[in-house]
Amino acid sequence: MTLFDHALDAQALIGSPAREAPGRAAVRPPRLAPGKLPPGAILFGPLALVAIWELASAVGWLSPRFLAAPSTAIATGYDLLVGGTLADHFLASAFRAYLGLGIGVVLGLALALAAGLSRIGEASIDGLVQIKRAIPTLALIPLAILWLGIGEAMKIALIATSVLVPVYINTHAALRGIDIRHVELARSVGLSRSDFLREVALPGALPGFFTGLRLAVTTCWTALVVLEQINTSEGIGYLMNRARDYGQTDIIVVGLAIYAILGLASDFAVRAWERRALSYRRALAS
Repeated sequence: MTLFDHALDAQALIGSPAREAPGRAAVRPPRLAPGKLPPGAILFGPLALVAIWELASAVGWLSPRFLAAPSTAIATGYDLLVGGTLADHFLASAFRAYLGLGIGVVLGLALALAAGLSRIGEASIDGLVQIKRAIPTLALIPLAILWLGIGEAMKIALIATSVLVPVYINTHAALRGIDIRHVELARSVGLSRSDFLREVALPGALPGFFTGLRLAVTTCWTALVVLEQINTSEGIGYLMNRARDYGQTDIIVVGLAIYAILGLASDFAVRAWERRALSYRRALAS
């Protein structure tokens, strides 16, 4: 037998699974990763909740005055949509939410880069953002009304300040967690500051930025729920506030469903963008 044959035998022994003894079952190593969920599995929980809710309303456990049934809310939402009322209020809410989201994301990213790449920036910025993080949005409403009035500027500004906090914190943490070996390599090859920002800092901050963005797209809608109940004549929050005065729980449920759907759709879009931008990474979910 030649040396080549011995090598083939050794490779076969290493690469092949161990032979089982007669009458004994194969022992498989425990699964450590949870595995990948099938498409649409994330909707199982919400759909199960809606089914239980509908059943409780059908058998009389939930009074319509306390909480309208999902089927009633769907019919009401359809009537509002056909009548054109829902579209007008939705566009007003979407304008406020996404404009505040865009401004907050840009500010949060800029502040995170300034604080993460400069000691002076961190000393002057990080403390202020942490203070804002500790102050709820509701507490800033009186001052915002005094400074910006009670119109659209106040609402968009408060949404932006709420959004920038998660974007800043997660992006800043990712920047501070960049491997020092990458920084030393950039110095050794003589990268300029702009090249370092483009080739090392921004790619290293992307995972944290997407985490912050996922939190931000839901934060903008949760802040809007409160702000649209202050001196507004259009918007989903205004529609819900008016329905509360008349005890119309079906319209309130429609408004909550719209907020939930928009929040989930925005999060789904960010996750799809994240998977494409970070396709080179391999994590537990894959």
